[in-house]
Amino acid sequence: MPGGPPAAAQQRRIPWGRAGGTIGLLAASYWIFMSPYSQLLGPFPYRRRTSEPVVALTFDDGPNEPYTSQIADLLAKAGVRATFFAVGACVERHPETARRILQDGHVLGSHGYSHDVRRCTGRAALSDEFRRAEDVFTRHLGLRPALFRPPWLLRTPALFDLARRHALHLVSGEFAHPLEVFQPSPERIARRTVAKARPGGLIIFHDGFDARGGDRSSTVAAVDLVIAGLSARGYRFTTVDRLLGVDPYRAA
Repeated sequence: MPGGPPAAAQQRRIPWGRAGGTIGLLAASYWIFMSPYSQLLGPFPYRRRTSEPVVALTFDDGPNEPYTSQIADLLAKAGVRATFFAVGACVERHPETARRILQDGHVLGSHGYSHDVRRCTGRAALSDEFRRAEDVFTRHLGLRPALFRPPWLLRTPALFDLARRHALHLVSGEFAHPLEVFQPSPERIARRTVAKARPGGLIIFHDGFDARGGDRSSTVAAVDLVIAGLSARGYRFTTVDRLLGVDPYRAA
């Protein structure tokens, strides 16, 4: 039509253009600040480059009973060592479970103190999260984790600076299943985990929910299936510190 499309048609397209820009901005923000894979703000390893069939199983948001102990029972039966990124408030609630994790030969990393998203961005709040979590680990377990996985994998420039000052290794990973926190069937979780596993990968499960606990029975059953499935493919299991070649704990 001469003179271009009617003004009404142009007006109808404008909101869609704005919506597309908003969606693009949200996607870019997620990639930079929360994606397991982005390295734009600093080193955030989700995998070690290797051809060896080895993976690290990791568990976030615990300890959370009875599920953390049930996972520990499965790992003990299979002879597998894993890495648990524990929430300080949960360690205060279940110190005996955290001690059992260490006694079984697993590695304990820090997942902050509160798992509160409001305390994951500001520098002062992040520093306090580090300090309070470290106090709990020192008081109840006599150690200072050197591995730190931020809640929701949320990171900011302040996080990287504070991690350097506290001598912490920031750790990412790949989610076992994108919906694992919502507890789909164990078979569904395990199928996706085994299919996506790659040599040198860090696999993220959740033995808790935020800092409150929650039902993790599907995860427990899925872990058993994943160990069997990956073992059948010739995979071995290790801890994050061994996979990445870093120290798991800092000097007192």
